[in-house]
Amino acid sequence: MSATILTDPPETISVKQYAETAYLDYSMYVILDRALPHITDGLKPVQRRIIYAMSELGLNAGTKFKKSARTVGDVLGKFHPHGDSACYEAMVHMAQSFSFRYPLVDGQGNWGSPDDPKSFAAMRYTESRLARHAQLLLEELGQNTVDWQPNFDGSLDEPKLLPAKLPTLLLNGAMGIAVGMSTDIPPHNLSEVANAVIHLLENPDCSDESLCEFIPGPDLPSGAEIITSKQDLAQMYASGKGSYKVRATYEIEQGDIVVNSLPYQVSPAKVLEQIANQMQSKKLPLVSDLRDESDHENPIRLIIIPRNSKVDSEGLMSHLFATTDLEKNFRVNLNMIGTDGHPRVKSLRNLLTEWLTFRTLTIRRRLQNRLDKILDRLHILEGYMAAFLNIDEVLEIIRFDDTPKQTLIKRFELSDRQAEAILELKLRQLAKLEEIKIKGEQAELEKERKKLEKTLKSKAALKKLMISEIKIDRDKYADERRTRIIERKESKAVDTQKMIDSDPVTVILSAKGWVRSAKGHEVDFEKLNFKAGDSLQSAAYGRTNEMAIFFDSAGRSYCTPAHTLPSARGYGEPLSSRFSPASGTEFVSIIMNATDTNYLICGDHGYGFITKLENLITKNKSGKAILKLDEHESSIKPVEISDLDNDWLLLGTAEGRLLMYPVSILPRLNKGKGNKLIQLGSSKSDTTDSLTSAVVLTKGQSVEICTGTRTKTFSFKELKRYSGERGQRGQKMPRGYPRVSDIYLLEDT
Repeated sequence: MSATILTDPPETISVKQYAETAYLDYSMYVILDRALPHITDGLKPVQRRIIYAMSELGLNAGTKFKKSARTVGDVLGKFHPHGDSACYEAMVHMAQSFSFRYPLVDGQGNWGSPDDPKSFAAMRYTESRLARHAQLLLEELGQNTVDWQPNFDGSLDEPKLLPAKLPTLLLNGAMGIAVGMSTDIPPHNLSEVANAVIHLLENPDCSDESLCEFIPGPDLPSGAEIITSKQDLAQMYASGKGSYKVRATYEIEQGDIVVNSLPYQVSPAKVLEQIANQMQSKKLPLVSDLRDESDHENPIRLIIIPRNSKVDSEGLMSHLFATTDLEKNFRVNLNMIGTDGHPRVKSLRNLLTEWLTFRTLTIRRRLQNRLDKILDRLHILEGYMAAFLNIDEVLEIIRFDDTPKQTLIKRFELSDRQAEAILELKLRQLAKLEEIKIKGEQAELEKERKKLEKTLKSKAALKKLMISEIKIDRDKYADERRTRIIERKESKAVDTQKMIDSDPVTVILSAKGWVRSAKGHEVDFEKLNFKAGDSLQSAAYGRTNEMAIFFDSAGRSYCTPAHTLPSARGYGEPLSSRFSPASGTEFVSIIMNATDTNYLICGDHGYGFITKLENLITKNKSGKAILKLDEHESSIKPVEISDLDNDWLLLGTAEGRLLMYPVSILPRLNKGKGNKLIQLGSSKSDTTDSLTSAVVLTKGQSVEICTGTRTKTFSFKELKRYSGERGQRGQKMPRGYPRVSDIYLLEDT
């Protein structure tokens, strides 16, 4: 709480002031003590306390494992009085090799998996110790290199920071959400970061661009490849903000696609689920099967099996990159707590420069601590030499004097520290004091003292020492880069219709609305089996990569990819399972053709228009309204028009009337009621007549007209007597043909 709240009486503080102060205190706590890492050691407070507590328990690399519950208990009881589950989860995160580029905790047991990072076992089951990379943080801790602070109850001291020997903030990265700010720092390669630090030491005025020659981009634990351009990555490091794209890697093995690495923090199970969903929804016809063959030797091995050898694997993977997590975009925000205690977004150069300032201070403190110990030891050795030269007198004083310490100080001009050291010597050590040994140790320490003082006084010597130490740590801990940086073309989701093989297919619609698909165009409709009471309604010839368009009696169109329809070996499936037509409507026709093909759309009310096939396509399950109809009116089968300028339209009615005229005079609409095609009845009130059939023919074609039980064939020349103007009533057929049931085109004559 703030000082204002504690000192002022509650009644004098407004709710607004109280809320603002309390929220500000909470915000600063979240920012400084929970969410953001520190630039010096790259750790958040809970991570720092876990590592320090483990080192205090003696759980260093190479030692025996101990139960994780023991570590968590020490962390909570001594340094971090918060929830055990959150503390344990932070510890698990530092142990997961797929989360941390250089894990700081070495775990034994179930510590989660890439499929589910939170599937780790409870802390009472797992065991842990520090990983070898934790020594980069702890090696200099006991050498007065950092400041210490009391723990939460004042019973112990804990380090404010850890003396990191390399910029661990860049090595493992960090993610966190605070109040009003967040951080997203990607992991990097240790060797590259060390080389960049050395370059900055040798060239203090270097630019961010020159540092990017050493750190070209992030190096992720999962491998994969970064496909962002080097220019964009350089801009990202120069500003401290940006993003980069990561793409999975794959190879072809005997025709199969083998994915061997995934983007950072992407679950293999989720990727397989995303691909499987596309397969189940018939949106990925080029894939026949999926397998997960991941094991201990191959942590990531996902098998994608193409449908056949003709499939373009590169095009297929480009589609999967665009539609699944096989390619992922990562945000970068180099936001951290600086050495001044303030959170700020920093460029790569500013980050490394500030860390080097901290590292320089750390080394100075370490060297000064060692120098102080050497001076103290030399001081004691001077006292030992005085005691050795007067050993008998010293022993006599110790044996008989009541105040030996004061007597020794006065007699031999010793300091309090020297006299105390002499008195603490055991007799056998005092007897074995030899001048040669003392002088030998003095000479060695004096040599080291001069070297330390020279280093502390010389910036050049200090810089040289820093570079040599960084090189030693680089050679000791470095490994190969896992993530390749390769600029690639942007992935694009391919139209699945274009991915499908163009094979001939016949789509069959029954009178009761059941649909199925047969391979090829040579289908014997008489051999098809239908459910009891059902029969053939319509059929259309097309190709598997085309859309099958269904037209219902209410003047609505419905679409589905032809390759998704069931096989003609069975009865098929009802269209009502794919679409949601209005109650009482029936499907009257199928259309399959190129999208620029023209069709005549008309209804039994005698109105219609010409439209392109592309206007009938829709993704709506409830269809698309094309022809406007009134109650009790219904549409008839759409009719294809091959030549808008030369084709003729022949119409037949329920009263046995025929009317023919050129299609060129008909209107072109996307949807609507259209124009009157033929007059039905002698007046508007006469509703006995209706349009039953329409056909488009060219000169030279003949038609067969069905009138119930009888048929009659007309040549184009004979049909000329039924020519007229659009909207006329037409002429009746010869005696004995009272109605027109249907009209069929015959071969050209």
